[in-house]
Amino acid sequence: MQDKVLILDFGSQYTQLIARRVRELNIYCEIFPFNKPPVNFNIYKAVILSGSPHSVLNKNSPKIDLSQVKARIPLLGVCYGAQYLAHFYEGQVSPSKTREYGRASLKLVDSKSLFFKNIPEESQIWMSHSDTIKKLPRDAKLIGSTSDITNAAFQFDNEKTFGIQFHPEVYHSSDGSKMLKNFLVNISQIKQDWTPDSFVEMIIDKLKKQIKSDNVILGLSGGVDSTVAAILLQKAIGKRLKCIFVNNGLLRKNEFNLVLNQYKGMGLDVEGVDASDLFLKNLKGKTDPEIKRKIIGNTFIDVFDEESKKIKNVKWLAQGTIYPDVIESISVNGPSVTIKSHHNVGGLPDFMKLKVVEPLKMLFKDEVRKVGESLSIEPKILARHPFPGPGLAIRILGEITSKKVKLLQEVDSIFIEGLKEWDLYDSIWQAGAILLPVNSVGVMGDERTYEKCIALRAVQSTDGMTADWVNLPYNFLQKISNEIINKVPGVNRVVYDISSKPPATIEWE
Repeated sequence: MQDKVLILDFGSQYTQLIARRVRELNIYCEIFPFNKPPVNFNIYKAVILSGSPHSVLNKNSPKIDLSQVKARIPLLGVCYGAQYLAHFYEGQVSPSKTREYGRASLKLVDSKSLFFKNIPEESQIWMSHSDTIKKLPRDAKLIGSTSDITNAAFQFDNEKTFGIQFHPEVYHSSDGSKMLKNFLVNISQIKQDWTPDSFVEMIIDKLKKQIKSDNVILGLSGGVDSTVAAILLQKAIGKRLKCIFVNNGLLRKNEFNLVLNQYKGMGLDVEGVDASDLFLKNLKGKTDPEIKRKIIGNTFIDVFDEESKKIKNVKWLAQGTIYPDVIESISVNGPSVTIKSHHNVGGLPDFMKLKVVEPLKMLFKDEVRKVGESLSIEPKILARHPFPGPGLAIRILGEITSKKVKLLQEVDSIFIEGLKEWDLYDSIWQAGAILLPVNSVGVMGDERTYEKCIALRAVQSTDGMTADWVNLPYNFLQKISNEIINKVPGVNRVVYDISSKPPATIEWE
């Protein structure tokens, strides 16, 4: 059985980074909100308490019963997690006179502590808290300090329970991954066997047991996630998988035919369904992004319900949901909020007699690509940029019309093909064009124009949880801007989005 690590999320912006660092050690982990923890803690080999924007001193701060964990399972409290251990186990936490934020260096390290094995003094760490531990919890000993913080790290006597007032998961903590490895491998005795090959073996076996002799219908998009999910299911159940590629009228230029051709020779049973008129009809007059997402999700369900009735013994709807979709769609009372809904996350309406199967829902995007490589999927498919499920609907701000879709398809095609021609595409995580709901004054020839404005967006990321804008060459942007304005009627202005996630999201809606 796979060794697992549990991360309890108290709302820290860095929680997903903890998961990333753990996965990079080839160790499997899962994130649960603090107020919706798993029923059984005993299936985990270690537990990590995340940071939080809250203070343990506040009456309504996040709280959890650790009686099943502390002194029973190796436990690491990070920042808020450490202060939580101190505050509720007879230590003392007080507001700091100054906010302890930014780079710091370890000055005192207990060389006998396994947590700091091979970690030198002066190792750079990252602080981010406004409270500090003034007194260690009962039966705990000091194992690490900085020049400003005495109780930077501690361990409970005769327990594998640790607290640290810094963030080992961020890149600024130079030996943070080593510390996590010390805790998970040396202290918790967890095997580093979470690999793409092991995942493929495990998930295929799980899918066989879950689906049994039923048939499955899967919505293909042409992207990485749905393709990898399809190949995994094919290996598990063979010809009992029926793939549907729906043209929702919001795809990129010529994408419907290009994607159908892409799957030829892959051994998948793929049927193309053109439902573009239905989607555009249902979206008519709608401007709110959440409403647009839900309409598209519900219309997908209607289309799949209709298609599934044509196939005998279909009991399952497969989806390419990945972990960031799940994390961003969890609404927790307090630390986490729903950033956006995902049409491929969650249950199905009662009228649809299908159960959901999501082979990839615990993987980050880069892990999906590694699994795809393990399955020998073509590199050109695995290198494809992510494309949102709602398609161009959330890149057209405001009401959706067929005229706007065609305009944006032309703009998007010029931008994406330009990135490929300039050998920029593969170094970018995601790129696209956004049609803004504003007109601006321009001049073409001797005539005044009052036409649409386009925003271009290109970001770098590892898993989509955070992202930074790409510094595209000025001469490239100049050429693309001129080409868009000259070739696409109705556009007279192009701008480039230089905001990062956070605070902005990758998509505009």
